[in-house]
Amino acid sequence: MTSVQILRVWLAAAGMALLLGACAPEHPAAQAGTTATGMDARLQSIVLGMGCFWGAEKRMAEIPGVVDVESGYANGEVAGDYRAVLAHEKALRAGRSSKRNHAEVVKVTFDPARTSLKTVLIGFWENHDPTQGNRQGNDVGSNYRSAIYTTDEAQQALAIETRDVYQQALSARGYGSITTEIEPLRVYHRAEDDHQDYLKKNPDGYCGLGGTGVRYPSARAAAADPGPAPAARLDGGKLAATRQLVVFEARDCPFCRQFQAEILDRWQSPVPIVATLNPNPPMGWTLEKALFATPTIVLFENGREVSRYTGYNGDQARFWRWLGFRLLTPEQRKIAFESGTERPFTGSHLDEKRPGTFVDPITGAPLFRSDTKFESRTGWPSFFNPLPGALTLHDDFSHGMKRVEVRSASSGIHLGHVFDDGPPPTGKRYCINGNVLKFVPDPGY
Repeated sequence: MTSVQILRVWLAAAGMALLLGACAPEHPAAQAGTTATGMDARLQSIVLGMGCFWGAEKRMAEIPGVVDVESGYANGEVAGDYRAVLAHEKALRAGRSSKRNHAEVVKVTFDPARTSLKTVLIGFWENHDPTQGNRQGNDVGSNYRSAIYTTDEAQQALAIETRDVYQQALSARGYGSITTEIEPLRVYHRAEDDHQDYLKKNPDGYCGLGGTGVRYPSARAAAADPGPAPAARLDGGKLAATRQLVVFEARDCPFCRQFQAEILDRWQSPVPIVATLNPNPPMGWTLEKALFATPTIVLFENGREVSRYTGYNGDQARFWRWLGFRLLTPEQRKIAFESGTERPFTGSHLDEKRPGTFVDPITGAPLFRSDTKFESRTGWPSFFNPLPGALTLHDDFSHGMKRVEVRSASSGIHLGHVFDDGPPPTGKRYCINGNVLKFVPDPGY
């Protein structure tokens, strides 16, 4: 099972315990102008495979005139439920079966008085990458194939016609051949209730669709903006070889924008970081496995992935903890994340007297200036005043004592404690573990 499948099974597991034991009901291929749910016979429907049906459902539902989008499984030779589709894809990869797997699909029902089948198909072409074969973006497997499953000859003909037109536009922008499967709808299973309107019910859920950025040609498109060009792949030779962070983003990704505002725009960490819209690793570098959501932050060392952080929903402390476990030594991690304490007179910076700034070792955020450091004779670096907003204070009742713990405001790591026996003008002694400080000397020192 791929990492994509493991994640998505986990996401769905809470509400699917009863549903997974039985197959979803099988529906015969619907005739044009009808729906399996008994909707108005004037409505029409078509079945489309665009990779993960969660994202496909959301994108197609945004087209004016579309009245319903239902997630499902189509045109396979196995049971039509989520567990069976994932298990069969695993069997195919292991060479244990030759049966055809279902594609994850959406059945798009639209009102022909308000929109046309061509408009629906244009939305299909523009909202995914139809050149990827048995995958869609970071979702890999025949169940993620691009597909149009038709209910009559007119749908089949228009699907082929629009494919050929879009192929010309893709070729002009350097894309390869369209691999979309276009064939009559033979079998269709409605997906479990957990998968219907998934992103409405789970606004933080994964949505992997991004499209190619290539517009479908039209009479107006000749003079209109053709959309953003495909993002260029990063050149590994121009990045930091020893240690480099890469943020893999997607267009129209609200979580990417949140990460940008809360983390990237304030970046002071000593580790260089760069963002890209291209899902491939920098040229000459390697990912350990396919990406499956955005943003994904990957830490590379010597051109090889050593760790990744997938998704971001505003939990800054969790992100910095992930990075800290890669940057800090075991001794530093014990202090930072387990509220440990170094033995007196053994830590770093005890005798540091140069002008400069003591910073968070993970985020690089300034904590103390050296001119607030004083000799306390306690065996730990001591300061009488932190920089504004650098610290947070917390009651600490551990070891049978009542103390005030000091943490870094930027990363949340434990630094030490503060006491009321310091020198003027504050009267405070910020007793800090030197091993979780990094010193940055002023220029010239």
